[in-house]
Amino acid sequence: MDRRRFLQIMAGTAALGMGKQSIRAVGIGSEESKFASSPPLWQRSDGVLLPPALRPGDTVGIVAPASGVYYSSIKSGVQKLRQLGLKVVLGKHIYPEHKYLAAPDQDRAQELMEFVEREDIRAIVAARGGYGVMRIFPYLDFALFRQHPKIIMGYSDITALLVAIYQQSRLVTFHGPVASSTFNAFTVRWLRTVLFAPDYASRYPEDWEPMTLTPKQEVWTIRSGQATGRLVGGNLTLLVSTLGTPYEVDTQDAILFLEEIAEEPYKLDRMLMQLQLAGKLQQCRGIALGQFVRCEPTSQGLFPLSFTLREVLLQYFEPLDIPVVYGLPIGHIDSKWTLPLGTLARLDADAGTITLLEPVVTP
Repeated sequence: MDRRRFLQIMAGTAALGMGKQSIRAVGIGSEESKFASSPPLWQRSDGVLLPPALRPGDTVGIVAPASGVYYSSIKSGVQKLRQLGLKVVLGKHIYPEHKYLAAPDQDRAQELMEFVEREDIRAIVAARGGYGVMRIFPYLDFALFRQHPKIIMGYSDITALLVAIYQQSRLVTFHGPVASSTFNAFTVRWLRTVLFAPDYASRYPEDWEPMTLTPKQEVWTIRSGQATGRLVGGNLTLLVSTLGTPYEVDTQDAILFLEEIAEEPYKLDRMLMQLQLAGKLQQCRGIALGQFVRCEPTSQGLFPLSFTLREVLLQYFEPLDIPVVYGLPIGHIDSKWTLPLGTLARLDADAGTITLLEPVVTP
């Protein structure tokens, strides 16, 4: 590893008040980890746990904390996970059997917690987003996510769950594909790079190197520059939904990433204004905008005349004195990154890259 380069990066982040966290092993059977079959876990000095990395032969559980799916929608995703050498276990409440929810709230919550406590399951992937994940929050035991740390991944409606677990349980979570996503080469590349144990696992984290996630297409730089902060974010609607609750997203000194789908510009305007009035945008070090899919004005919209998506984004982000970029592979698109919430990262708004500056999993 180029230690001089790594130390230069960390010195720069320390100057911003975001210095490298020391990492220590947490022994088996300690208060922090009761995951009996795990090797010692890594814990940052701020108390945040890094879940165990994936390896071929590990088991992934698929649950539906929000809306349900038909098996035909996740068949391809299940096959791709198996091709990665993983075993797959399906929850019994993943199907659309309760109107727009997969199952009653308590049933969905109970199944999620059962998968959290199962020692044979190393990662939990949401079947889909949809709607309803926040309805199960009153029935979740957030202490158990920490006692049985594992990779929790999803996006869209699952955003609220990822943020809540990170903030309540102090466990890194992952914004990435759900089981019904398209697992193309780009998506699989970043999933494998971020979640699987590195080849140098025996020398980890000492020989860990910063990891730069690169975009697939040209990006739009709204505000030029670089910034360092902790990654947090997800779907705009869900982040706004957390405001005023015990699970309110914390954007202090963060690299905030946002994505959205099928919302008229005036609705985006309303949500961004709510984030601004709550002080959430002003607290950020940088903002990484993913894809806002089908968010242009439509003929069926409420107003005959409308601002465009570009105009709305400029109104809110151009006045900010921080780096802002649009068009990153985040959101309701086929090719997407896997992003770890709570990890120190550097955003380059000109190159459209996000560099992870510390380990995100325990090897």
